[in-house]
Amino acid sequence: MMRCKMGERVNFIDTGKFLTATKEYEEADIVLVGVPMDYSVSFKPGTRFGPSSIRQASYGLETYSVYLDRRLEDKKICDLGDLVLPYGNIEKSLRLIEEVAEKIVKDGKKGIFLGGEHLITYGILKSYIKKYGDKLAILHFDAHTDLREEFFDEPYSHATVLRKVWELSPKVKIYHFGIRSGEKEEFEFAEKNTNMFLYEVVEPLKNVMKEIKENFIYITFDIDVLDPAFAPGTGTPEPGGITAKEALEAIHLLKDFNVIGMDLVEVSPPYDVAGITSILAAKLVREAILSFF
Repeated sequence: MMRCKMGERVNFIDTGKFLTATKEYEEADIVLVGVPMDYSVSFKPGTRFGPSSIRQASYGLETYSVYLDRRLEDKKICDLGDLVLPYGNIEKSLRLIEEVAEKIVKDGKKGIFLGGEHLITYGILKSYIKKYGDKLAILHFDAHTDLREEFFDEPYSHATVLRKVWELSPKVKIYHFGIRSGEKEEFEFAEKNTNMFLYEVVEPLKNVMKEIKENFIYITFDIDVLDPAFAPGTGTPEPGGITAKEALEAIHLLKDFNVIGMDLVEVSPPYDVAGITSILAAKLVREAILSFF
């Protein structure tokens, strides 16, 4: 149970702690939450096992980042464990996710959410948009547009998540990076309403850094933005993606920016090879913590 008062009863399962994330909630500046939701994936399921796999993989890492000359021991990090969700109930699950995110935001802590499928981002961002409004910039790293209005007549899907986020507040800046898959209508929608960059991540991110320098920034990072050669453990792999080195460079570019929250989603351990996707995800989380949290 989370050791702070919340409106609705919220439970967590302890599936281990991310590397050095042993502080209590009250004393932490950074809070990790596992969100093992896996209901609307459109190809291969298994992302509910992502958070625990990322935590386990983190113990293969050093606490020191040679890229940044910074150490995790210098950060006050709490890992609440995996949020207990009512399996199959999308709307109630999203409400619980929103409630946890709202508490973290209200308490002025930096949240890192480990998915789980990408739809969790909708529940999380409802709280961030409520607080930061159009001062928020959302950086979306993904192979897929995720801008459909519905997917097989279902409005709540990992294929609709960024469209649902946009509907919360069309004035919020949304930037998509690494996109290489989607329906024609999604690209047409993005051309009118968001900022989409195809195939690449590092150079387009450099080009928008001046635009977002004064914004509060939320990052939603789908592991399938990487080429399956580097991250095979995901439910919707899409060839033609970025390298692990490019992903790390993108995180490091945001060093010292005002990032107030992040999720890393769509790690699916059943399809991983030798755990390389989970260890990459854990390293990205470590570098994110040390870069901008």
